[in-house]
Amino acid sequence: MKRSGTADLPLHYGKVPAWLYERMSALGLSIVEAILTEYGKDEVLRRLSDPFWFQSFGAVLGMDWHSSGITTSVMGALKRAINPNSTSLGLYICGGKGKLSKETPMELLRVADHAGLAGEELVRASKLTAKVDNTAIQDGYQLYLHNFIVSDKGNWTVVQQGMHDHDGTARRYHWHSEQLKSFIDEPHTGINGISQGRILNLTASGASSNRQGILAIAKTDPAKTIQEFAHLIMPKKHDIQSSDVDLKRLGALLYVTRELQTDNFEELLLLKGVGPRTMQSLALVSEVIHGGPARFQDPARFSFAHGGKDGHPFPVLITIYDNSIAVLRKGIEKSKLGQSDKLRTINKLHQIVLQTEANFNPQFDIQEIIEQERRDSWKYEGRTVMGKAQKPDPNKPGIQLSLF
Repeated sequence: MKRSGTADLPLHYGKVPAWLYERMSALGLSIVEAILTEYGKDEVLRRLSDPFWFQSFGAVLGMDWHSSGITTSVMGALKRAINPNSTSLGLYICGGKGKLSKETPMELLRVADHAGLAGEELVRASKLTAKVDNTAIQDGYQLYLHNFIVSDKGNWTVVQQGMHDHDGTARRYHWHSEQLKSFIDEPHTGINGISQGRILNLTASGASSNRQGILAIAKTDPAKTIQEFAHLIMPKKHDIQSSDVDLKRLGALLYVTRELQTDNFEELLLLKGVGPRTMQSLALVSEVIHGGPARFQDPARFSFAHGGKDGHPFPVLITIYDNSIAVLRKGIEKSKLGQSDKLRTINKLHQIVLQTEANFNPQFDIQEIIEQERRDSWKYEGRTVMGKAQKPDPNKPGIQLSLF
């Protein structure tokens, strides 16, 4: 089993407001469809098994950039959007939070019957992944969410999350069926959580002798494999600071979308009419679709696409969010008709940002950027869970920013 990683997250309670959840479903489906179009089903599964990409994906969708709520809300929104289109997409999402997690076996059997897959093997994989993270790894976290994402080819990814009894944190576990060899020797693609000191992890490669002793009693032998492991740790603080993002990457993106005259680039003419602020969001959406794995080491940067529902780094910009969905949906619909120019243009936007990064020297204060976004959020129907953004006091002068 390829182990992709884990994520440690502050535990947040509350519900995602309907105005955001609807948009998360729409944009999430569009991003998944774009990845399917460009790279295929296996790449969607690989992305979902990467804890850094998953966190960045959730931030682009407007969730709190660092919290445990990203897991439940993103998977809930994706299940709601993808499953009605599973036959055409070739992807199925089973399980969920609480009682929904217990329905995973029956859902998998229905999917297997529909898609002609080995249902009992999928159910066994689902149960084993949950059992390993709840029992073989004794880290103080009890699972309360289990999602099993499977393609019509039988490949799968598991995203599940546990809650710590005492410290108010959550830990997300990622699994991927690629190169499946063992459920008990470094099986995860990732586990995301805050360090709790020394724990009992019988799936660690260093616990092989422990497993051998236990299995000798049970008269069985464990399989062995050495896999890579990614561990994402998110802080408890809500605000975003310069240390949370790659300033060179963020600065290059802001320069391209705000100060560079994009009309000079023939490749971007198809996005003519899209304003600089929407361009900023589309550039980050494009990176989520086309960026390589190393691009997602700073998930907080992706919250600069549409903001966050808790107001960090700034309120969710409803107008910009809807523009992003509309541009991406239009590109996907055209690609289905054999006209993929717009999707290629969105990819080109990411490539231009990459080229700009090479020689970019960031000379800006990220807090000024955040304050500017907050001041302007009312123009774009900015909203948080607390309500709508208000027009700032005109007696307080704004700050003219320069990124160079």
